[in-house]
Amino acid sequence: MLSIVIPCYNEEESIPAFFKEVEKVSQQIDHEIEYIFVNDGSKDSTLSCLRELHRSYPQKVRYISFSRNFGKEAGLYAGLQSAKGELVTVMDADLQDPPELLPEMIRLIETEDIDCVGTRRATRDGEPAIRSFFARMFYKLINKIGETEMVDGARDFRLMTRQMVDSILELTEYNRFSKGIFSWVGFNTKYLSYENRERVAGETSWSFWSLLSYSIDGIINFSEVPLNIASYVGALSCFGSVIAMLVILFRTLMYGDPTSGWPSMVCIFLFVGGLQLLCLGIIGKYIGKIFMETKNRPAYIVKETEENNLL
Repeated sequence: MLSIVIPCYNEEESIPAFFKEVEKVSQQIDHEIEYIFVNDGSKDSTLSCLRELHRSYPQKVRYISFSRNFGKEAGLYAGLQSAKGELVTVMDADLQDPPELLPEMIRLIETEDIDCVGTRRATRDGEPAIRSFFARMFYKLINKIGETEMVDGARDFRLMTRQMVDSILELTEYNRFSKGIFSWVGFNTKYLSYENRERVAGETSWSFWSLLSYSIDGIINFSEVPLNIASYVGALSCFGSVIAMLVILFRTLMYGDPTSGWPSMVCIFLFVGGLQLLCLGIIGKYIGKIFMETKNRPAYIVKETEENNLL
C-alpha cells in the first residue's frame, strides 16, 4: 500500500483538483492507495469537502480533522501516525508538488538501495525575490551551524519506506521541524529536481513573517550555535570594557585628561544594554522551547475522523 498524507488548511478549492490529478497518476502505479487528508482547523469548507470525498470513496479516502489550527508540522505528524502503507509520501494539496513524479519515485525506491526519494525545486521562479533571498540564506546558515545537512529547495514532498517513517515517529518532540527531522533520522535519500509550480487554487497561508519565525524555530531546534554566540558576545563585551577602563586610567595618570562627555557614555550604555537583551532573547527562545516540551502537551487534538463522523 502507498499512503499519501495531505495536510490541509483552507484548501476547499484545491482538494478536488488534487484528488483528480493523483487519481490520473495512480493508473501508472501498481499499488493500493490510501489518502489521508489532515484538516488543520480550516475556516472554509475544507472539512465538508473531505466528508463528501470520503462518502464517494470510503475505502480509499480517510481524513483527520483537528479541533483548531495546530500548524502544518502537527498535520504532518498526525498523518504519518495514521498512515498504514509500506510506502508513505507527503504532499501539499495545492499541486505545487507534481503527482506525476510518484511513479518514478516508487521505481527508484524499489530498484535502488535507498530509503527515501525527496524532491527539490530546481529554481525559485515565481517566488518573491526577498523570500527567495532569505530562503537561500537560511539554508546556507543552517548547514554551517546545524547538526544535520538540509538541501536547499527541498520540499516536504518525499516518498519514504515504512522503516524510515517509524523512525520519524519515534521522535515525539512537541517542537517539530520536519525538514530537519527528515535529515536527522538518516537513511539513504535521493533527490529529484523539478521546476517551481504555482498553486492551482487559493492563496498561501505562509507570510514572510511566518516563514521567518519557522526558520528561527528550525535553527533553534537543530543548533546550539546561537547560545554559543550569546556567550561569545558577552565575553567580548566584557573584554572590551576592561580594555576601555585601562585606557582611561592610563590617560588619567599620564596626562590628567580623563575621558569626559555624557553622550559617549549614553551610547555605550545603550550598546551594552542592547547586547544583553539580545543574549537574553536568544536564551529565552531556548528556555521557551524547553518550557513547551516539559508541559508534555499533545501536538494536536483530533475532533473528527471518517470513523467517528456522524453527519
